[in-house]
Amino acid sequence: MTSHNMTWISYPSKSLSFISPEEIEAFIASQNIISRLMHCYIAFFVPTGLIAGICILIIFIKNYLQYRVIENLDLLLLHFTISNIVMIFLSFTVITRPDYLEATHLTCNILSFFFNFSYFNSQYVLILMLLILLLKRFPPRTALRATQRPILCVGFVLIYAFCLSLTEALLVGTDNYLLETACQLDPLFAWPEYEIIKFTFGFGIPSFLQILCFTILFTKAAPAEAPALQQHFRTYPAAYIISISIFICRLFYNIMILFRTTFKLQKSIGTPKNELVMNIAEIVLFCESCASLVFILCFHKPCKDEILEVIQNCRRENTANNHLEIPATTTTHESGSQ
Repeated sequence: MTSHNMTWISYPSKSLSFISPEEIEAFIASQNIISRLMHCYIAFFVPTGLIAGICILIIFIKNYLQYRVIENLDLLLLHFTISNIVMIFLSFTVITRPDYLEATHLTCNILSFFFNFSYFNSQYVLILMLLILLLKRFPPRTALRATQRPILCVGFVLIYAFCLSLTEALLVGTDNYLLETACQLDPLFAWPEYEIIKFTFGFGIPSFLQILCFTILFTKAAPAEAPALQQHFRTYPAAYIISISIFICRLFYNIMILFRTTFKLQKSIGTPKNELVMNIAEIVLFCESCASLVFILCFHKPCKDEILEVIQNCRRENTANNHLEIPATTTTHESGSQ
């Protein structure tokens, strides 16, 4: 693969080559929009996502210490949760928007590597979850017994995600490592092949596998002893809800990634509007990481049961405290009247 000279590329907001009042107004409007979206994300989605993620980790660890066993689906959800928490922490790079984080090419490449590692991890662990749920409905054949050992599957996903992330790090470029630049987690100065590889292995192939799993689930006749399809969805709603939300949000993000690639191939930096939509797509991607953790906490049965138990315990304590306060108040009034 030949090297590319990407020193010419910059963000439209950094070029400031406006020639009309309308372009200046459009630039100011786009900066205001991305600033408000960033504040909304940091204020609402980040705390919600982190609290949900920490609660999920506590519940899974508590259940494992109590029963000394963890279900296959729970292990994959735990892995998925950790990947999304890492993505949320990496998303703090948007805190400077509408400006960009200033960092060296090397630092930006390192951040990009960990971002891609978490991105690929969460995507392919989701595929494993769908496959396990598919095999719960359709009993596995000998060739698929490896999926009943999720630790091996998670190990394979980790190695696969690491190799893809390392490939992406090489495609960011190996020149000007100490040069300061405006940094995004998917760097603007990366070679066009970077986005093509990311789209293919980070969205195209996983989406095809997701659609294949859903097609089999809806079209293949289940064994007579298997529960109805609606009951199957009610039993495992979290994985299916996450699958749909990830597909929608990452579709938007990857379309914008491909648009950015076309600009690079045309030697164009695009317009402030293109930059705005790309920034929106990036924040939507991070919002999806937060939302996925909330979906797990609210819809995955062990997590939901634990939350309901905590709420019921709080209500019991409240009721008990109220009952204790009423007699005490009555006694005080009686002693006063005497």
